[in-house]
Amino acid sequence: MSQVFFYHFLGSTECLLFTVMAYDRYVAICHPLRYLLIMNRRVCTLLAAGTWITRSFHATILTSLTFTLPYCGSNVVDYFFCNIFLVIKLACADTYVIETVSFTNIGVVPMTYFLLILASYVRIVYSILKINSAEGRRKAASTCASHLVVVTLFFRPCAPVYTRPQLSTVLVTPM
Repeated sequence: MSQVFFYHFLGSTECLLFTVMAYDRYVAICHPLRYLLIMNRRVCTLLAAGTWITRSFHATILTSLTFTLPYCGSNVVDYFFCNIFLVIKLACADTYVIETVSFTNIGVVPMTYFLLILASYVRIVYSILKINSAEGRRKAASTCASHLVVVTLFFRPCAPVYTRPQLSTVLVTPM
């Protein structure tokens, strides 16, 4: 149970923090003179605390729904990694509700975050193109490059697995 909880808690927290970081970069590049006014200590604290609180709620819902299902067969997970799909596969009851909640919380919500990140970077690129000096454009672009690489490395492997409405056959079928 703890592995499922912490996997979803930490993974979804990271996902939301990437979104908050994209907003921070958006404010820094698109509104540089108002950055300290917009991203003050109170706002940063609220964003960080809100991320941790909402994502702990997310992980609690998924974990409690998963482990309140009746399990009457084998209790052996075929992998060392205890993913929610592998645990649900062992249930001997209707798993429609947990599948729907999982699809929403693990697929739709993170893809919404990804679209928000994408929207912020579209605005950032537009602002960078309006900068007159090549040095200024290069500096602004280099500020965002590392974040974009990390976001791509985070979202790319997860998208095909977690955005399917049914249990992922990638994670359910044995190797």
